Parts: sequence; structure tokens; C-alpha cells
Amino acid sequence: MGVRVVTDSACDLPDDLVERLGIEIVPLTIRFGDEELIDRKELTTGEFWRRLAASSVLPETAAPSPGAFEQVFRRLADDGATGIVCINLSSKLSGTIQSAEVAAKALEGVCPVEVVDSLHVSMGLGNLCLAAARRAADGDSLSSIVDTVTDQRNRTKLYGCLDTLEYLKKGGRIGNARALVGSMLAIKPVVEVRDGTVEEAGKVRTRSKALRLLADRVRDHQPLENLAVLHGDAPDLDQLLDLLDPMVPRDEIVVGQIGPVIGTHSGPRVIGVTFQATA
Repeated sequence: MGVRVVTDSACDLPDDLVERLGIEIVPLTIRFGDEELIDRKELTTGEFWRRLAASSVLPETAAPSPGAFEQVFRRLADDGATGIVCINLSSKLSGTIQSAEVAAKALEGVCPVEVVDSLHVSMGLGNLCLAAARRAADGDSLSSIVDTVTDQRNRTKLYGCLDTLEYLKKGGRIGNARALVGSMLAIKPVVEVRDGTVEEAGKVRTRSKALRLLADRVRDHQPLENLAVLHGDAPDLDQLLDLLDPMVPRDEIVVGQIGPVIGTHSGPRVIGVTFQATA
């Protein structure tokens, strides 16, 4: 069976790629008040955005238990995996990776498990999982795959335009972007995930200017690798893709819809880009 790839549901990977590449996803839990729902199993992305729009309560996220990871690791080991690489949501934003590390220790002597901190979110994480799964399909060793993921992680850039900072602020994930809060009603904030946390990357007055700023960030880093677009029910997805098309053809761009884990903190209509810089 070779090396297998495991991640969590903050990866926002499209289902067709997950299935095609055999990536295992351990889901986080989303709470709306007293109701708990398992991401991607009991709560679809579309249903999440509908609930968020109608809810008077800000949802909360909860990391998977160590047992949830261990169950997946043991199943893969029983199926013949020669190694497992588990790539997780930034440790600076969630305790998810701690659960994965506890589970990895429980597999000692059964199957080698390497846990990698992506230091990213959404398709920043998802892109690393795609690279790992493709390397695994080519028969690469566990250590070689970890080296590839680590290299790409260290070159990953992620920029996002939020409609509001309110969700980041309420969820306590605002990081060093809190300087934007005072004027958040008058701007469209642009943030960057840098060293695993959310940082300010710019502020513009209109949504169209924010989209152009995202395209400019891509242009600034040419040549680049593995461009992906991430969005949370954004109505102007095609506009951004049109701006990116002169640099990277649409059929080479992976589009991931932001799900409940990241959407809880970003809010609706978030849109962004992620890629690996080559210089």
C-alpha cells in the first residue's frame, strides 16, 4: 500500500481530489449552540454557510480527539500502509495537531507515523496534502515525503480578503491583524497567514480592489507553484479567476471551498489565494 496521507477537515480539499488521491480526513466538530456536528459528515459546507447566515450564535470549533486519529492510523496500518504522514492545521491556531501527535505515539512499533505542522489553513494546508499524496503515489519513502512537505510549507504563501474582521475578532484568532479592527467598517481587510498566525497584509476600500490586490500578490511572486484559490461562498470567484488567468490558466488552479472550520473564523464571502514561492 505504501505511504498514506492523513489530514484534518481544515484542509478544504475538494472531495474529488481527496477520493482520487486516497487522502484520509479526520474531521473537527462544529458547535452551533448546544448542537454538535461532525464536519464533512454531519455538516456539509453548503449547509454550514446557510446556518451561519441564519444563526444568532457564533459557531465554535473543536479539535478531533486523539482516538479519532488513532482509529484512522490503525485502519491504514491494518490495510498495509508502510508509513503515514499526517499534515495538520497550524498548531498556533488549533490543538488539532496535539491530538495527532498523541495518536502517533500510540502507533509506535506498529507503523511509523510522521506528524507535520502545516503552519497554514485551508488550501494552504490542502496543497501540502496534495503534494504528499502525489509523492506517495509515486512510491516515495516516508522521509522523502516529509522533506517535500516541509520544503513546500516553508515556501507557502496565503493571502485572503475578508468581508469583515468580526468573525476573527470574536473567535480570538485575529493575531497581529487586530490593528485593522478600529477601521474595519470602512475597509476590506486583506490578511496573510504567516508563520502559522494571521497577520495584516493590506487594507482597501472596495471588494474589487481587494481582488486586484490578491492578483498582485500572485504577480509579485512569479514564477510560483501550485496556485490554488480558496473561498467561502464568494459571489465574485470568477472575477478573481479572470484576474489570475493571464498568469496561471484556470485549468491549472485548484479551487477549494472554505468549510466550517476556517469559515467559522473568517466569516462569509472570504476569498483568497495560496501558492508556493520559488524564489
